[in-house]
Amino acid sequence: MYRVAFRKELNLLDIEWLAMFEPDAVGDYARKLRDQFDAEGFAPGYLLRMDMRRSGVQAQDAVAAFRRHFAGFPVASRIAIVTESAIARMQIRREMTQPYLRIFGRAESALTWLLRRPG
Repeated sequence: MYRVAFRKELNLLDIEWLAMFEPDAVGDYARKLRDQFDAEGFAPGYLLRMDMRRSGVQAQDAVAAFRRHFAGFPVASRIAIVTESAIARMQIRREMTQPYLRIFGRAESALTWLLRRPG
């Protein structure tokens, strides 16, 4: 359903969603991600790339589960979301209002933006 890579050398949490989430699976996903986040020694201020091209738009009950289970998750300094879907972009903009978030159509462009020094 997803792939996760903690790329310590880049301070990057790199996630790829491979399918739509069932609401019941979100809690387990959040727990595993948080456990691995802590085990890898990550801290607030990391970079986050989420490639959602293969997952499609999430059902509203799954979105509510994400909201609930990820409340209090350590905050990233930059978030790059990858999707080609106009509908997914609308859903992301509605749910993820962080000013340090950008949406890209290509994973490479997202990574370039994340790694570029601000300023």
